[in-house]
Amino acid sequence: MKPEVAELVRYRLARARESFAEAELLLANDHVRTAVNRLYYACFYAVSALLLTEGHSSSKHSGVRALFDQHWIVPGRLPRDIGRFYRQLFDARQKGDYADLVTFDRAEASIWIAEAGNFVEQVARLVESLLG
Repeated sequence: MKPEVAELVRYRLARARESFAEAELLLANDHVRTAVNRLYYACFYAVSALLLTEGHSSSKHSGVRALFDQHWIVPGRLPRDIGRFYRQLFDARQKGDYADLVTFDRAEASIWIAEAGNFVEQVARLVESLLG
């Protein structure tokens, strides 16, 4: 892997962790909808980093999701429940950002915080092992 690609991968992992920390702060201050947005982005940046380790990328969120499924979920390299969770957050973020009168339950968002934290760290460990 070229050094500039490895640098971009590490940058995206850092963005994933930063977005996750933002989500925790937002949820703690009852900004649930924005916390859900940041949870999605935490996972998105982690997935983007993972895809880059094998030379895959997309300029669209739906493309990143499709590549993640194609290269990691469908072949069984990561568990299907991780793919389902990523799609769930994608859908929630879409609704929260673009639909009117959408609210999220704080208790559900608290569960998502735990799941997203596990998601980001599991993908980050995998990325770091691929970087060597």
